Amino acid sequence: MTKKFYYLLFLMAAAGAVTGCGGNDTKTVNTPAAPKKPQLMAPFRYHKLIEVSPGQSYDVFSWGRGSLEAGSFMILHSDSSGIKYTTTTGDLEGNIVDVYNADMDLDGNPEILIQARSKDTISRTNVYAYEFNNNKANKLDFPRLNVSQRKGYRGDDNFYIRDGKLIREFQIFNGTGKDAKPSGAKRQLEYSLRSNEFTVKQLSKDSTDVKTAVVNTQSTKSNDKPSTSSKSEKKHSSSKKKKHRHHHRD
Repeated sequence: MTKKFYYLLFLMAAAGAVTGCGGNDTKTVNTPAAPKKPQLMAPFRYHKLIEVSPGQSYDVFSWGRGSLEAGSFMILHSDSSGIKYTTTTGDLEGNIVDVYNADMDLDGNPEILIQARSKDTISRTNVYAYEFNNNKANKLDFPRLNVSQRKGYRGDDNFYIRDGKLIREFQIFNGTGKDAKPSGAKRQLEYSLRSNEFTVKQLSKDSTDVKTAVVNTQSTKSNDKPSTSSKSEKKHSSSKKKKHRHHHRD
């Protein structure tokens, strides 16, 4: 009887151990893969949809075969409410980085701004701007950087829309060519539009001018030091004369 009792306990313990081991098994859960973005069919390289208002949308494409540093852009304007569709095309230098929508002159006509980046010795930015009025595209000449704005420029611009204005900022470099190094400062420009012409205002002070002013101040101070030493020499020589006269009296 005792042997049977221990035998039953042994079977119950073994069954519990098997059940416990089975409970510790971790089940692998297959998470569904994230849906892939639809790839553009060649020769198209870039696409962005901008919806200005209900029924007013702009599809911006870049396309071309062969060279990746040259091609064309295409703006497809869909006016679904008026059932009108227009196409605007142009030559493209570089690759499109982003496309922006604004109404900088507050006339109710949207502006489409295409930012493209081309790389030669620096990563330059090209901007292609259009204003659309009643399904008609009006090309806007985007101003180039002038001499003072281009000082220390090495490309890699960052653009964004703030308070209806186009803001452009980039790092300022010291030196030229391969020896150019970032100074740690940035230059910030604000673009406005009036009568379909861009105006540019620099929001940040040119750090290169500040450094030049500091250098000039230091050089001015250093130039003042020799005059101080010459005065001390005069005092020293006059004291010698006094001593010489006193010795003569003795």
